Formats: sequence, C-alpha cells, structure tokens
Amino acid sequence: MENETEMKKRGEVIMQISHMRKTFGPTIALDDVDLTVRRGEIRGLIGENGSGKSTITSIFSGMQPCDSGEMLYKGQPWNPKSMNWALDQGVGMIVQESGTVPGITVAENMFLCDSQRFAKGKVFINGRAMMRAAQKALDDIGAGHIKANQITGTLDMMDRKLVEVAKVWMKNPEIIVVDETTTSLSQLGRDIIYDLIVRMKESNRSVVFISHDLDEIMEKCDTLTVLRDGHIIRTFEKEEFDPDAIRSSMIGRELQGDYYRSDYDGSCEEEVTLELKHVNFHDQAIDVNFVAHKGEIVGIGGLSGCGMHALGKIMYGALKPQSGEALIHGKPVKNPTNAMKMKVGYVAKDRDLESLCTQASILDNIAIAGLDKIAVAKHFILWPNEKKYVKENSEFMQVKCFSTAQPVSALSGGNKQKVVFAKWIGRDSEILILDCPTRGIDIGVKQMMYQLMYRMKKEGKTIVMISEEMAELMGMADRLVIMKDGKITKEFPRSKDLSDAEIIKYMI
Repeated sequence: MENETEMKKRGEVIMQISHMRKTFGPTIALDDVDLTVRRGEIRGLIGENGSGKSTITSIFSGMQPCDSGEMLYKGQPWNPKSMNWALDQGVGMIVQESGTVPGITVAENMFLCDSQRFAKGKVFINGRAMMRAAQKALDDIGAGHIKANQITGTLDMMDRKLVEVAKVWMKNPEIIVVDETTTSLSQLGRDIIYDLIVRMKESNRSVVFISHDLDEIMEKCDTLTVLRDGHIIRTFEKEEFDPDAIRSSMIGRELQGDYYRSDYDGSCEEEVTLELKHVNFHDQAIDVNFVAHKGEIVGIGGLSGCGMHALGKIMYGALKPQSGEALIHGKPVKNPTNAMKMKVGYVAKDRDLESLCTQASILDNIAIAGLDKIAVAKHFILWPNEKKYVKENSEFMQVKCFSTAQPVSALSGGNKQKVVFAKWIGRDSEILILDCPTRGIDIGVKQMMYQLMYRMKKEGKTIVMISEEMAELMGMADRLVIMKDGKITKEFPRSKDLSDAEIIKYMI
C-alpha cells in the first residue's frame, strides 16, 4: 500500500514544458508546444513521422537543446547539459535506434560514462565489480540471459536494445522515455518493457511512451497526446480512446483506400524467381527449402531467434550458408553485388546500420545503388543525370525534406525508410527482400508501403516480407511461411479464415 505522502504526490506535475520551439534549418519541428507529465502517469505520444514527438522528448532528456521555451522538472528550471547528466538527475531515455558501442563488453557499454565509480586509485578500474553491477541490472529487468562480459557486437538487435534499457533502469529514473523501443523487440523483449512500465507507474514514477502501434499504446497508456507538424493537436484521456478519432487527429484526414489488402486472391505466376535449396547456417537455418514466384508476396514470420532474419541475408548473399545454396532465376547468389546485378534489393531490419549511411546525404544514399544506371561510358557520372535520378525517386517515394543534400540522419524514421525504398525502386529491382519494412514508421507511411508492395506484386515483382508483426503478414502475404528454431514448420495460403491462434501454434 502507498503511504500517505506518496498518495499525495500521485498526480502532481513532474515535468512541465511551455512554449517550446525547435527548428532544423527551414523545417519547424516544434512550434509553441506545451506538455505536462504527472507522477504515476503513462503518457503516450503518437503522430506521423516528423510530427515532433521524438524531438520534444529528446530535448527534455538532454539529447539536444530547444530554440526557445521553458522546462520545469519537479518545479525547478530544467536545462539538461547532456543525456548522461539528465539520467543522473532522474530523466532517462531509451532511444529508437542503436545506442551501444559494438566492440566493447556489455558492462563497459552500461558504464561507458560512469566507469570512475569502479576506480581503484588513479589508473585502474575494478572490472569484476563493474561486471557484477551490470549483471545485477540485467537480471533486475529480466534480461539475465545477456551476460555482462559478452562483446556487445555479438548480440542481436533485441539484446543490444535490452542493454540500453538496463543502463537506464539501473539509475532508478523518475521519468523514462520509451521511444519506439518495442518495434525492435520480440515478445520477450516487449514483455520486459511492459513490466518496467508497470513498475514505474506503481512506484509513482512517470513514463512517456512513443509508439506507432495504436493497439499497444491504447492498451498501455493512461493519456495519449497526438502531435502533427510540430503542434499538439489533442490529448485523449483513457475513457476517450477511440482508434478512428486518434488516427484522424494524427493525419488530419480519414485514411483513403485499403490499409492492408482487401482481396484474398493469393495467386501468382508459375515462374520461380528465388529459391533456397537445403540451406544450413548454424542454428539459424536447418535444411531450409524455400521458393518464391514472380508476382508473389511471401511472408516469413516467427519469434525472435527463429532464423528468419538470417534467411533474408542469405537470400541477398550477405551471409554465406554452411551448405546448400540460394538461387536467383536458377543462378547461385555469390554476394550482395552479384545479387544487385540480378535485380535483387534488400531492406534490412536495422536500417541505420545496414541500409543507410546516415551521415551522408539523401542524394548519396539513393544514388549509390543506381550508379550503373546513371553512369555514362561505364565509370563516368554526369551530375545532372544523378540529380535527376535522385529527384525522380525521392519524389516517387514522397520523401519529406527541404533538399536532397540534407543528411539522412536529420530525417524521421518513416522518411529514412522511404529513402531505402527509393534506392531499390530506382534501380528497378525485380525481387525485394524486406526485413521488418514498417518498423518504426507511422500508419500513413505504412499504408503507403503496403499499397506500393501490392502494386509491385501486380507488376510481376517478387516480394519476400520478413516480419515480427502478425497483422501485416496476414494482411499482405499471398503465402505465409512460419519458422521455429531455424526450420520451416508450416506454410499457410492466403485466406480470410486464417487466425493468429492457428499461426502461433507453429511458432512456439
């Protein structure tokens, strides 16, 4: 039971933001924004990519300053010097993209700016004490399967994210920002986050939860604030939650056309375009046989660690199987360069590390895959040709930017993904391997991606969609392949009668 003091505190304002403004060049990210967060509250932030939700939380968590406005934390002026400084004061943020250094241990990542607490004299660090403290923090959040002495780069994307979660959690923060974190996690990882959110609320602390998953955010949050184009449009209380009203607030209009496919015609052409024959790769692929046809969307689903992400890399030639082979139009895939020549494109799950060079411009990221199409006399690139090529493809994908010279790092998650798609569509890829293609993007961009995939199917393209989202697999795939422990356990044809429960039986 809460004591009387805690009961009085519940509901009091812990973070107050007034008249906040932030610009990036000519782009207005936040325009006169007011936001209040109370103790014991799980506050949801939702909006299309570029709406300003990550910008506002990155400012009050110390990632960047605002241009103008006022912040109060626990009633006192708040101007955080850095994210580490803010965390020490009780305001922590778990960022959407990767925030770990791959070449050092998990413990070293967790105490990267705080190793002096383990100092022995002026030179030495007590490594064992550091390992013990890191392991305790991992165990405390329910991620004890991760060992503090592991090299971080050997962990998968989910476990790297859980390392970041443990790093924030061990500082016992009073406010945690969860920024699109669940999109990179399996159900185990999501359950860990959900448990921490409940623990924060029960201990009269606060959570600001950013997600594009409307069902998730409606279930977990007490209040929900909608942002659009740098403005707060509306705040919904729990009893006011209505999916249609929230969506309309987000995009300023009703969604037009189908979201997922409305048809249940799973037919395709007979021609096999992509094939795996007796592929083995450690415990990620065990004697896998797989085919995809011209004009087919094949969905691959399973739990984290089932092997489906490795399978996508094998199809693209980025991983070489220990035995067996990947074939494109009957010819072996040797490497990604070879795959590209055979008109294969690959959209990686971890787009910032594997699909984009974030410090380079939009122009360079789109052009790099199409240099052979732009080149004159093999190796000579004419600047007007390159500029025209990038302009056409960025406009086709409706990339929101003030210039294609803008660095990709300045874009929202949805616009980054549009750049990745533009790269492969520009070179007229006939086979697209999409690994979690809608991770961390809003419903408007998701709908655009789904409609694009369906149009490409109708044009005779082959799409392999690897996803951890059951709804989009069922909503888009002509045929659904389920994996467990590196093996294909079941295939389902497209059907309106297909249910989650029926599919999950073959995943667990």
